[in-house]
Amino acid sequence: MRQVKSEMCPRFEKAVNILSQRWTALVIYQMLDAPRRFGEIQSAIGVSGKVLSDRLKHMEQEGLIKRDVYPETPVVIEYSLTEKGESLEPVLRDIENWSQEWIETPDTEKETVEK
Repeated sequence: MRQVKSEMCPRFEKAVNILSQRWTALVIYQMLDAPRRFGEIQSAIGVSGKVLSDRLKHMEQEGLIKRDVYPETPVVIEYSLTEKGESLEPVLRDIENWSQEWIETPDTEKETVEK
């Protein structure tokens, strides 16, 4: 039987706090395949501009993403994952796989009730 830890590891706690902030994991997930522009991320996850801006700033401060500005007309800004951010891919893929097996969507809940 596993021993229950009375105190959570501070690093683990911080990691969980970062990933559990609303929208953070979804934003990272959007950038797993390629850098994204603000509008692409916003339309993909349906978050308000202000909230997304706040999330991106915080994620940049945490070293998860980087912001690249291309001096074109109009200015192009892309967000991409840093090495630290990319290292979360297996974690997010595992959560994705777990959710496919264990989390019901409104459609599957409805099917279960109708049967």
